[in-house]
Amino acid sequence: MNAHTLPEHPSPQDRPARLTVGVVGAGRVGPALAAALRLAGHRPVAVSGVSDASVRRAAALLPEVPVVPPAEVLARAELVLLTVPDDALPGLVAGLAETGAVRPGQLIVHTSGRHGTAVLDPARRAGALPLALHPAMTFTGTPVDVDRLAGCSFGVTAPEELRLAAEALVIEMGGEPEWIAEEARPLYHAALALGANHLVTLVAQAMDLLRTAGVAAPDRMLGPLLGAALDNVLRSGDAALTGPVARGDAGTVAAHVAELRAHAPQAVAGYLAMARTTADRALAAGLLKPELAEDLLGVLSDGGRP
Repeated sequence: MNAHTLPEHPSPQDRPARLTVGVVGAGRVGPALAAALRLAGHRPVAVSGVSDASVRRAAALLPEVPVVPPAEVLARAELVLLTVPDDALPGLVAGLAETGAVRPGQLIVHTSGRHGTAVLDPARRAGALPLALHPAMTFTGTPVDVDRLAGCSFGVTAPEELRLAAEALVIEMGGEPEWIAEEARPLYHAALALGANHLVTLVAQAMDLLRTAGVAAPDRMLGPLLGAALDNVLRSGDAALTGPVARGDAGTVAAHVAELRAHAPQAVAGYLAMARTTADRALAAGLLKPELAEDLLGVLSDGGRP
């Protein structure tokens, strides 16, 4: 079923019953999802967290919900959110299953983008119902995250018999479910990291360079430009490309690299890598004229030296 064909609200037979909710790992994601589920009528009953920051997040987003060890979270909750880092998830699941913390019929949900439901196999063998619900959103660990879930896409992977329940939970949190096949999860996650995480790095680096160039408020300068670029690429893809690489201005690109070598050598490798990729895509899209591409690619292959 395509997410776009789902009703705005699940039908009564597909809507999960009101559930007690537990969170294992009070990072930035878990408390926000549990708070969203509370707004939908579910009842958070327990959360686990070790650091002072995680305890503060739990207190802010889930007031009066007790902080207890992970095994106690599973003992109290019918729906358990495992919101720990990707690399910690397999060990956590295996440990909870080995100690008998997992109960038959319990919904075990992880929010890792990389993993599907196979990582939950130890819990499934103990009788749990496995779901992978990954919100394609960046989180701050503050109450604003709950509002940001409205319209947020979730990458959903679940056994066929649990698919409607998984999609209904996403809709109850205000999100939009998008089915991701088990084997496609790593590629799906790589795409999101490339777009979102690397965007933060690129923008932060651009702000640093503008400050070095004497711009007093780089955020105000970049805001309208980046907003327009993002809107254009989401609408038009590669056709939105502008700038010296897409135009084949080899001399300008060489000048850019020379300035970066002088003032921000740590930015050179990233500039060259992105410029090469941009040139390849512009050439394939017919935006970069082949007769101009040769000089440009020559500059890029020579490390920016004309």
